[in-house]
Amino acid sequence: MKPKSRTWKPLTIPLAGSLALSLALAGCGGQPADNSNGAGGTPAAQQPAGSTKEKLTLNWFVTSEPNTNLQKDDFVLKTIQEKFNVELKLQHMSPGTDYDSKINVTLAGGDAPDMFFATGTASQKFAKDGLLADLTPFVNPQTMPNYFKYWFEEKNLKAYAVENGFFRAPYPYATRAYRSYYVRKDWLDKLNLKVPQTYDEMMNVMRAFTFNDPDGNGKKDTYGFSAAGNGRQLSYDFPQWIKNGLIGGFMLEGDQFVDTQSDIRLAKVFDEVVEMMKEGIVDPDWFLNKGTQHIDKAVQGKVGIILSDEKFALDSLATSYSNKTKSINPNADWVPFHPFKDTGIWTENVPGSPFLFPSSVAAKAPEKVKRSVEILDYLASPEGFLLTHYGLEGKHYTKNGDTITLNKAAIKSDIIDKGDFLNIWNFFTRVNEPERVGLTVVDPDMTDRDRQILQTIKSYKYIPSIQISAAPPAGVNIGDFRTKLYEYHAKLLFEEKSGANWPKYREEIMTKYRGKETFDFYAKQVSEALGKTYVFK
Repeated sequence: MKPKSRTWKPLTIPLAGSLALSLALAGCGGQPADNSNGAGGTPAAQQPAGSTKEKLTLNWFVTSEPNTNLQKDDFVLKTIQEKFNVELKLQHMSPGTDYDSKINVTLAGGDAPDMFFATGTASQKFAKDGLLADLTPFVNPQTMPNYFKYWFEEKNLKAYAVENGFFRAPYPYATRAYRSYYVRKDWLDKLNLKVPQTYDEMMNVMRAFTFNDPDGNGKKDTYGFSAAGNGRQLSYDFPQWIKNGLIGGFMLEGDQFVDTQSDIRLAKVFDEVVEMMKEGIVDPDWFLNKGTQHIDKAVQGKVGIILSDEKFALDSLATSYSNKTKSINPNADWVPFHPFKDTGIWTENVPGSPFLFPSSVAAKAPEKVKRSVEILDYLASPEGFLLTHYGLEGKHYTKNGDTITLNKAAIKSDIIDKGDFLNIWNFFTRVNEPERVGLTVVDPDMTDRDRQILQTIKSYKYIPSIQISAAPPAGVNIGDFRTKLYEYHAKLLFEEKSGANWPKYREEIMTKYRGKETFDFYAKQVSEALGKTYVFK
């Protein structure tokens, strides 16, 4: 959910570490021994005794989590500045239109940050306008060994090319979305029902939750299911998508590239969702629900099946929706389930927004790009991951081999209660997958139930993704296509109440709104990236 408020928060804290401390820090920790100081630089482990780097001032602009603030007493900043002999000025905002506008204004004003993030669409435009540096000499296995060892294969970055050049590189991302349906187990028990294992069982549970008074209050005030359409579109939470073979946003089926939101099979999806609405088993306000309003209704005991992430039902997370539900009804029991075991619940993720360097900085001060790359590679290492996700060893966690045991009390008092500032510093590896860097994290607050929930959710099947963030052809605004697409979706669902006319509307948006041209172009990009020919039909 995009936060309503945005923040623009600069932090500048000069820190001049002693030479001895800088050298001591430079020789320890997570980088492999052959990690170089920059493109073509001398590996750190091979530098002459007494050598040091020139101190640089770096300005970065990154995305951050909402409701977070940087602190003056900041051990991450202190570590980075001492380790790499820099004065780092970090500016951050929550992602969204305000962030995008600020980047555009900053670049247009000629005051580009030394390193910044942008959306895929924006980065393509910046590359086309000649504003981005060629990353070839800066981002490679020699200059970023941790990045390539733990997060990306070099061949994957070829798929991220734009405007016939290597102008952008993705920051590490979660390979899976960890989506799951959840059901009120206490309601099932009251109605002598079992956790649904198939689509048909799921629909029958929805009917029972709607018509058989699962909360026992004698009122007809519950629904089987809810979702959030944001007043705009058919939510992917509806199980009819997967039932009809449409999984995720884009799919590869045989030699075909599929845009699920415009696929011909949606006619059946519309018919089945309309039937749900006619039966009355779905929250009647689902289309107008925004953000987490549908989940809030589930917390209030109005909805018995919902789709959310892996944190939804955790006992150890004080703010989990399960705990919020229990604060209203102590007997409430949410459990995960997956009615599409053989089909797959979603596609694997594609790389997200890239990190970028301005061409002006690379031309005038290439050492700033090299130093920034060193720091980013450190953040991608096990040492950097631990620092920016959990804090300091011996204080916020203990380490026994590759097993990390968290000190939750210290994390709360030192980090969460102080602006939750690690949710800014983990901007480069905002991934809750410590196993990617060879670590096992033990949360002492996690219950056996929590572990079972996570094990269940991680067992779900995911199908391969298109593996790239495809960009539309020059001059095509995919937003115009989607806007008209969603208008027709709403018309079929609420005016015509049938998917019969979907083929006719689909033909119009594919031609008049350049959908066919766009997805042909996407298919071409995917084909080039994966070395196999895909076509859009």
